[in-house]
Amino acid sequence: MSLFKKKPLLPEHWQMPVTGEIIPLSELPDQVFAEKMMGAGFAIKASDNLVRSPINGTVNSIFPGGHALTMTSDNGCELLIHIGIDSVGLKGEGFSAKVERGATTKLGDPLVEVDFKQLEEKLPDSAVIIVFVNIEDGDVYFDCDKQQLDWKA
Repeated sequence: MSLFKKKPLLPEHWQMPVTGEIIPLSELPDQVFAEKMMGAGFAIKASDNLVRSPINGTVNSIFPGGHALTMTSDNGCELLIHIGIDSVGLKGEGFSAKVERGATTKLGDPLVEVDFKQLEEKLPDSAVIIVFVNIEDGDVYFDCDKQQLDWKA
């Protein structure tokens, strides 16, 4: 048991990884994400082709093909960035990773360049999915009206 609690992820430690419309996970056509089986989060219908680092931190892994990666922020928040539903089947087509496993990132650093037009033609959904792996549901939540995330005080 640790004597020190992890610091929460605060708004100043975060920026959206891609421009677009934010939607709740419950709207995704994938039960694992929609029912938050992997954790709390949200999705973005991207209007930009470059997914950027939403945190200062480290890239823990990049899935084969570049469709997903895991990261840990400098203060211990773990997250999954997953691009598209059933995107593993594309075997890298439409994705160009800009970082490698172990890379240190700053807010806004390029992570993955994505051909969303191609993904929209081939996948059930091309949303960029963000899952907070070690943050409780309710500590970070999506505000539909404001189109932003809010943090529990």
